[in-house]
Amino acid sequence: MVERMKFYIDGAWVDPVVKKSIPVVNPATAQAMYEVALGSKADVDAGVAAARRAFESYSQTSREERLALLTRIIEIYKTRMKDIGAAICDEMGAPLPMAEKLQAGAGLGHLMSTLEVLKSYQFEEPLRSAVVVREPIGVVGMITPWNWPLNQISCKVAPALAAGCTMILKPSEFTPTSALIFAEILHEAGVPAGVFNLINGLGPEVGAAMSEHPDIDMISFTGSTRAGIDVVRRAAPTVKRVSQELGGKSPNIILEGADLTKAVTSGVMLMFSNSGQSCNAPSRMIVPLSKMKEVVAIAKGVADMTKAGDPRAAGTTIGPVVNRGQWDKIQKLIQKGIEEGATLVAGGPGLPDGFDNGFYVRPTIFADVTNDMTIAREEIFGPVLTILGAKDEADAVRIANDTPYGLAGFVSADTVETAQKVGRKLRVGNVSLQGAPYERTAPFGGYKQSGNGREWGKYGLEEYLEIKAIAGINAA
Repeated sequence: MVERMKFYIDGAWVDPVVKKSIPVVNPATAQAMYEVALGSKADVDAGVAAARRAFESYSQTSREERLALLTRIIEIYKTRMKDIGAAICDEMGAPLPMAEKLQAGAGLGHLMSTLEVLKSYQFEEPLRSAVVVREPIGVVGMITPWNWPLNQISCKVAPALAAGCTMILKPSEFTPTSALIFAEILHEAGVPAGVFNLINGLGPEVGAAMSEHPDIDMISFTGSTRAGIDVVRRAAPTVKRVSQELGGKSPNIILEGADLTKAVTSGVMLMFSNSGQSCNAPSRMIVPLSKMKEVVAIAKGVADMTKAGDPRAAGTTIGPVVNRGQWDKIQKLIQKGIEEGATLVAGGPGLPDGFDNGFYVRPTIFADVTNDMTIAREEIFGPVLTILGAKDEADAVRIANDTPYGLAGFVSADTVETAQKVGRKLRVGNVSLQGAPYERTAPFGGYKQSGNGREWGKYGLEEYLEIKAIAGINAA
């Protein structure tokens, strides 16, 4: 039974210092399912103390010991995939097949790729008369979001374990169960007491206490740009490292000569995936002005076939968005798009036909959008696509880069070479050409207000390492 009213601290399930809880709501029904405990600064202090004690020994473990630990975690994780998927489906609304395969699968993927990186990563390298040593940074505070809960937890915890760090995790209060299952997996795998600690809670309380804590050496944060700015401000007095993956308003450039049907169809489907609740979603489709009518017809066809429905029902394409606050925000932005003169092609405000409760959003497409409109500037984080027209390739690149964000970009063209040329001009951290999926071992992160760190593969591992130069070792 998942311990929703306890925290995992120093290798054991413990009661909060102060008993306080909130309901976890099923977004498909808008009804509370159960309560989850909320932590306080006192709980954070206990978790940090445990992690600090554990760091002394865990930081000295060998590569072989950490490889064995990750291998055990992976094997146990595989047996809990359905449990994780069911929790994510119920708590954030992802359709059950997607939750089991993609959401839970993403967490497993990061564990496996980190294992491969650790097998050959060079923690030491000679440099003339010195040796450069990469050592674990220390105690890490991790704050993760609700939209891809196990993806974000795993891509932080796995490299931190591989590096020799100890950690405190604060998962989202909207999706606590999958994180608690993850803690059970680590416990069963034999992660030493104090190495991994989990405290549920709210950002202004637990998140703030972690960001300010003098005995936390690093904060790894994934979430909104607004919250990320607050984390940095709170962390500044202790000069701790802060690695952030924040919001996005990613451009999807479709150039003259591209396979229009393929590019538009895949772009719309990717935008609607996970109910649009992905930071790297291709939310701004930039197309040749001369092709606008054709693009709109294709995009509308995809929207009309996209079925919003019960995430546990067969045939559902997208489930609800995560909560009432998110639903209200999306509705206001859809209305804003109408008021500012964008052409509503599909969807619109209100619940989809056939629904009178739950946080469902009609798959929505706006055309004839200009880049100064609110729906082109703000991250909507819902199944809402904006289509903008560009005069030519240079204009498309200008529009794409005219944003405070810089997380991801997508380019479709007549050839890979043309797409690559345009992709190199985008001020973003990740570019997908011709519909290619992301490479899990490549770095993931953003430019500008989309963040300042990198995750995944060896680049994620290096976020958790300090660099020490020792002179004289190789001296003659």
